[in-house]
Amino acid sequence: MSDKWFHKELYTMMEFPKEGIFSKVLSKSDSHNHTLMCLAKGTDIDTHTSTKKGVVLVLKGRGKFKLFDEIIDMNPGTFISMPEDAPHSLSADDDLAILLCLTK
Repeated sequence: MSDKWFHKELYTMMEFPKEGIFSKVLSKSDSHNHTLMCLAKGTDIDTHTSTKKGVVLVLKGRGKFKLFDEIIDMNPGTFISMPEDAPHSLSADDDLAILLCLTK
């Protein structure tokens, strides 16, 4: 997708699978990647890192986000900023929707 102007209605794009993760790339370039991620209740994403800086915005649901050694409660409106190469993981206590933004 190009860097041209656009808009998306995220709440209408949410799809919660019976298990696992549904993800939809909203915008991607060499410098950024914006993705809507919908996780089914009980889904875990194991500890990993990214070579890019990241921002997570919780849109719907609840869960836990581990950044380095800190556990962060994820609730609608929670905003998490993380540096590149930061170890992080998450788990969905409910159906959970997040906006993930990665930048160089």
